[in-house]
Amino acid sequence: MNRRTLLKLLSAPVVTGFPLGAAEPRPNRVVISGAGIIGASIAYHLAQRGAQVTILEKQRPGSGATRNSFAWLNAAKQPQPYYELNLMGILGWHRLSTEIGAELQIQWGGSVHWVPPGAGVASLRKRVDQFEQWGYPISVVNQDEVARLLPGVSPGSFGSASFTSLEGTVDPMHALIVLLHKAQQFGVKVEYPCEVTGLEMADDRVRRIQTTRGPMEADVVVLASGVDTPRLAQMAGITVPLRESSGLLAHTTPQARILDRVALAPGADIKQNLDGRIVTGVDFGPSGSTDTSHESGQKLLKNAERYIEKLSGIPLESVTLGYRVLPQDGFPIVGFPERRPNLYIAALHSGMTMGPIIGQLAAMEILDGAAVDPLSPYRLSRFSKRTPA
Repeated sequence: MNRRTLLKLLSAPVVTGFPLGAAEPRPNRVVISGAGIIGASIAYHLAQRGAQVTILEKQRPGSGATRNSFAWLNAAKQPQPYYELNLMGILGWHRLSTEIGAELQIQWGGSVHWVPPGAGVASLRKRVDQFEQWGYPISVVNQDEVARLLPGVSPGSFGSASFTSLEGTVDPMHALIVLLHKAQQFGVKVEYPCEVTGLEMADDRVRRIQTTRGPMEADVVVLASGVDTPRLAQMAGITVPLRESSGLLAHTTPQARILDRVALAPGADIKQNLDGRIVTGVDFGPSGSTDTSHESGQKLLKNAERYIEKLSGIPLESVTLGYRVLPQDGFPIVGFPERRPNLYIAALHSGMTMGPIIGQLAAMEILDGAAVDPLSPYRLSRFSKRTPA
């Protein structure tokens, strides 16, 4: 993807479908449950357009999935509509960088993924071919090119590799804090610790929110509460099907610059934040372990040391365990459920990648009554419409 194509995509208008409720007055007061990256992005985009927004956070901002995210910004996912939504998310980070400025630090530079000899070589090349057909800036690279892209990295037994130039990463807490700060400049209120304890319903609408800081009124309530979303949705008689997805990450103390892009090695995904901390984990599916001991973190670092000799002896600072938001079928749940016209749900995996675009599109749906085309495959109603096998 060349620069001209990228700029064209960045400036392209979002196409929307038919209005969801054109006869209803435009909502103004919005209460969002959840101060992670999704809640913050929705708040920012709503307030940017003049809405009165309050974010309620049970503990503190980012304490759930956001803090514990590897935060790799990528779109190499299937099927094609899901790939396109993730690509819009990456482009949304470029847009936010333009809007917010240098305060928002994003590490671009792409990612390098390699596999050892064997069946994985054909699989990698097939995957590259597919995304190249969709226009994603990905290509197969040889071992010499890997050495140029990742100086100081020894890939070990080498079969094949790919380089994706558009991808990047952020420090998730840095990005969240910047976004919340900008949202507050537009008038957003962030209340924490403040837990939602009940949703009072009348005529299928949420009429009042009960919280540990007292009752609150809202025209629209947004649930962006991570793994707590099913419990809160149930207060309104709505079932949100999530499955558990835990993941461990090891974080080192700050180090001199070692990596300028994300390294996806066999058995170790590795990046370096702008503050110098190395972050590494095994993969982005369920890790199978909830052990946050020092020994567990050292094991993750040892995996990374196989490829980066400079990691040997680097002090381990912390081990984090995150429970990521993963709907039952793996795809986002976004929008107003049927029969709940003022309850908006945003529950999704890859929240760091898609945060900017979900915030932008959700604001359109909430404030304009629009049914936005890119979100149409991701309504909650898809689960009730499925027939048993």
